Amino acid sequence: MMGAIVLTHRWLGIAFCLLFAMWFASGIVMHFVPFPSLTEAERFAGLAPVEGGAPIIPVADAVAASGITEATRVRLIQRGDGPVYVVSGPSRLRAIHASDGADAAVEFPDLALVIARDHARRRGLDPAHATIAARADYDQWSVPNGFDRHRPLFRVALDDAAGTDIYISSRTGEVVLDTTRWDRRWNWVGSVLHWIYPTVLRSNWALWDRVVSTLSLAALIMAMLGAVLGVVRTRIRSGLVSSPYRGWHALHHIIGLVSAGFVLTWIFSGWLSMDHGRLFSRGQLTAAEARLTNAVPDWGAATSLAQQPLSTSSREIEWFAFNAHVFRRDRTGLGSQALIKAGAPIRNRQAAFLAEQDILNLTTRLAAGCDAVSILADNDAYPARSIVPGAPVYRSRCGDLWFDIDGADGSIVQRLDASRRAYRWAYSALHTLDFPILISHPRLRDALIVGLCALGLAFSVTGIVIGWRRLRATVAPEAA
Repeated sequence: MMGAIVLTHRWLGIAFCLLFAMWFASGIVMHFVPFPSLTEAERFAGLAPVEGGAPIIPVADAVAASGITEATRVRLIQRGDGPVYVVSGPSRLRAIHASDGADAAVEFPDLALVIARDHARRRGLDPAHATIAARADYDQWSVPNGFDRHRPLFRVALDDAAGTDIYISSRTGEVVLDTTRWDRRWNWVGSVLHWIYPTVLRSNWALWDRVVSTLSLAALIMAMLGAVLGVVRTRIRSGLVSSPYRGWHALHHIIGLVSAGFVLTWIFSGWLSMDHGRLFSRGQLTAAEARLTNAVPDWGAATSLAQQPLSTSSREIEWFAFNAHVFRRDRTGLGSQALIKAGAPIRNRQAAFLAEQDILNLTTRLAAGCDAVSILADNDAYPARSIVPGAPVYRSRCGDLWFDIDGADGSIVQRLDASRRAYRWAYSALHTLDFPILISHPRLRDALIVGLCALGLAFSVTGIVIGWRRLRATVAPEAA
């Protein structure tokens, strides 16, 4: 039995020692340099004020023109070619010209270039040399599934000092992603390596999922076998722990004993990042819950809301349904907005955010036994953030089932059952060390992550040396 463990660990170790080193080194980079994305602050800064005086068709007509029968949200934004409604349903979205209901998809590069230049100017970027670099479904930085509803994407290269690229949705004409030269360079040695994220593999999500999940599981098995061998081969002499090995083998043994707890939990939690419902729940709404939360509203009720005057500083207007009521959300700043509720008495029609009673009225329809709604604290053990800085995220506990709802736009941020709460600790806490006490001490957390990953990297390097020597010793006699 022990002989089989030795052989399995030896040859798996030769195969995976480089992978381990890559994961630990790239993990340090990823902690400081996330995968490129367009932050909400960047997106909002690039929006133009909506022209309130321009004649526009009613929201209900825009929904009808879109052909999206399951539409649950409609946004009004200002583009270089005029005001545009963006109609969204659970599975797709479409842009409609607010002036006449015509299709507003971006088909030609010239319009994408106009949109990108306007966005860049409003953010203080230099668009003087902007050009269309590509129009494609995928590239290295646009492979995440969140962009699926926007493909293909126009990539506009600003050719500025930072090497900024801006990505435009061909479906809505919105800016959905940006990258800089600095982002791209660091991510090649960070996220791309860590997630095994080359475009050719990641563009096929199912294949990528199988490959990374299988590799992670094999790596976990190898690490577990190594931990067993490390303990079995340990010697106690005069009350001190010692190794029967010498040289690199002894170094590998001792560092392995010291780092075993971290290595095992980190590889295990990394494997869980690919769980996708295999062992833990996915945190998704059930079909019955989705029917309630995504119920198609009476868009005719939005007509009365459209009659309310638009603020000259509004950058985005959104109509959405929440618990059978239609709301209009006027965003005048990154952290400021106004909600208007259709059908409510005039004196209390407008507020900044949804009220606790609005949340409770919905969640009592989703589940039984709901307690009073609470607002999440910044240091909550199960953190969630609103899309609007400073807006409340409400938690409604319905027995074992919790719903976290964004008070700014009524979206369900998290659905937490017991399985999902366990996953938060088994994956996120173990892999990123986002324990509440460490989140409140970010420098300590940085030091722990860098130190532990550096220890894991050193351990991996000893494995690389031992593996290389084993391969040379095995291949050399055969070559001779």
